[in-house]
Amino acid sequence: MKHPNDNGFAERRTTAAEAKRQLLAKFASAPKPTDPEMQEKLAAREAVSLAREARRAEREAQKAAENERLLAEAGAEAAAAEAEEKAVAEARQAEVADRVSRVVADEAARKAERDRRYAARKARKS
Repeated sequence: MKHPNDNGFAERRTTAAEAKRQLLAKFASAPKPTDPEMQEKLAAREAVSLAREARRAEREAQKAAENERLLAEAGAEAAAAEAEEKAVAEARQAEVADRVSRVVADEAARKAERDRRYAARKARKS
């Protein structure tokens, strides 16, 4: 059974050739890179690209500045913590030295009292 729209080989070949001609005509009518319209589009793309690059560079500069600020803050905090730790250590050393001097003074006072009693006892015996 034949289809009423059955195309023969010659008709299919002419249809394919026509499609190819239309495709070539489409590409032939496309704007060339030297056309003013294409130049404008390329310039607009370049401007967008430059703006994008400028924004990226600005973001990187902001990130670098933020990192430097954070590093400076961390350095200041570390220096403050070190100074506080040093002050605590010095206070601890001063406290130990004070305690040692009090112990030595108490020991000297006890020895003086013992020597006084010993001298008093010797004086009573003589």
